[in-house]
Amino acid sequence: MADDLDDDDAPVPARAEALESGKSKRGSAVLGVPIEVVISVGRARPLVSDLVNLRRDSVLPLDSRIDDPVEILIGDRLIARGELQEMDDDSGRLAVRLTEVADLSQGV
Repeated sequence: MADDLDDDDAPVPARAEALESGKSKRGSAVLGVPIEVVISVGRARPLVSDLVNLRRDSVLPLDSRIDDPVEILIGDRLIARGELQEMDDDSGRLAVRLTEVADLSQGV
């Protein structure tokens, strides 16, 4: 577990405002740019022979358990952990409830 994650309850907008207060207009413009975030539920290390034999309905075991936290990454940097859940207002759609968040005040 990374030591740079915390369970700070400060909302993301409050953190964004703190970032903006110390930045130039150019720096604050970056805050409006969309960024891809990857949610990792686990990893697998199949043998190449198993991989080439994968077919529809094959099962690929992961190194995590169903109740383990998922990792939220930007590139290969871990920025948070959370729990998978279903969206309240959109049945069947997944979401992540954050349980630990890294200090992003120095950037991602």
